[in-house]
Amino acid sequence: MLLAKTFTSSTFKVALIAILTFGSAVSAIFLFVYLSTTSYVRSHADRAILADTQSLREAYERSGRDALAELIQQRMADKGFADGIYVLADPASTVLAGNLAEWPSASADLSGWTEFRGSPPAPATMNAPLIRGLLTTFPSGDRLLVARDIGHLDHFSARIRTAVILGVVLTFVIGGFTGFLVTRRSVGRIESINATSRAIMASGLDKRIPLRGTHDEWDAVAENLNLMLDRIQTLMGEVKQVSDNVAHDLRTPLTRMRGRLEKAYHTERTAEADQALIGDTIADLDSVLRIFASITRIAQIETQARKGGFRTVNLVEIAGEVVELYDAAAEQDATRLSLAGEREVLVTGDRDLLFDAIANLVDNAIKHGRAGGEVTVASETVEGRPVISVADDGPGIPPEQREHVFKRFYRLEQSRYTPGNGLGLSLVAAVAHLHGARVELLDNAPGLKFRLLFATAA
Repeated sequence: MLLAKTFTSSTFKVALIAILTFGSAVSAIFLFVYLSTTSYVRSHADRAILADTQSLREAYERSGRDALAELIQQRMADKGFADGIYVLADPASTVLAGNLAEWPSASADLSGWTEFRGSPPAPATMNAPLIRGLLTTFPSGDRLLVARDIGHLDHFSARIRTAVILGVVLTFVIGGFTGFLVTRRSVGRIESINATSRAIMASGLDKRIPLRGTHDEWDAVAENLNLMLDRIQTLMGEVKQVSDNVAHDLRTPLTRMRGRLEKAYHTERTAEADQALIGDTIADLDSVLRIFASITRIAQIETQARKGGFRTVNLVEIAGEVVELYDAAAEQDATRLSLAGEREVLVTGDRDLLFDAIANLVDNAIKHGRAGGEVTVASETVEGRPVISVADDGPGIPPEQREHVFKRFYRLEQSRYTPGNGLGLSLVAAVAHLHGARVELLDNAPGLKFRLLFATAA
């Protein structure tokens, strides 16, 4: 099955195209080398033949046939011309001088370049050598052949041709085999990912793609997919937790409403009792509606649907309005609510969302801070970055729970009987993310400090 997928995969098809392209280029290079080499060797021999022919023609024209025949005999006796082949023949092709017994039958032309096979020195063991020469016909009809044994060139060309063919074949074979191995490896890793995906669909998110420890791109892909699965599993867990918390938070007001209605159904009705029943029911329904409104608003913020309302705003003014709004609530708990920092800290953002975020932080600080304590809202610029912080001197949040407080419906008090729905800090986190800000939870010694650090000033 893996073999069939290997041959039908797009990776293998791309590899074949690459192999054909590369093989064609290598073949063209080898062919160029072959033609260039043989042409160079042949031209070297041709220059020697042409020079020798020129000197012999000059001797013939200067002194006649007998002088040329004598010069040919001298050349044959000279070791410097040992590789030369000379034939002087009359118009009837009768050999007058030279080192061939007869005029070559393959050289019937009157003039020009010719090639023919000579008689092999050892017929049983060697092929006839290849001879290349230049034919010259004089006005008297006498004929001259000056040639060289280029058998070594023939042998060299054959070896070059064989090397070219083997090189091209090896290129395609090695390239095809390498492409097959690479494709098989890729298909194997893809199949491993597919198998894990099928297992996840069949049994759940507890499966992970195995890593081979090669630290290559496939391991990187597998690691990223595993991180994505971890994130999905975490989100699924958070969705389940949110669902459980929503059910718990809705069950309480709905149960109260049902209990009151059932009690009213079985008791004698009065105008005063009906009025109280209606008022309590409306209050519980408002609590339920606030939960859904908060969830909807957080979802809208997280989808960045509010970026169209971004303007340059002053955090100091927004913080001042929040302090003014919560001043009465702070006085009820004997909490001192104060504003500190610079006169102007500008950021680009949505004024209403920033107001809500700061208000939620101040509300939490007043509710969960120390009774009779102090809450400080500060706006400042730190290293060119706008910062707003809300600090209290209450019990704070344990370090191990700080990363969880921004989850929806999360509460430090797990019984969930205290007022609130656990969505305030989730809204703060969503607003911070929308504005590119970072949320920090720091020890205030004693108490806790929330800081919103914006990326750049407006």
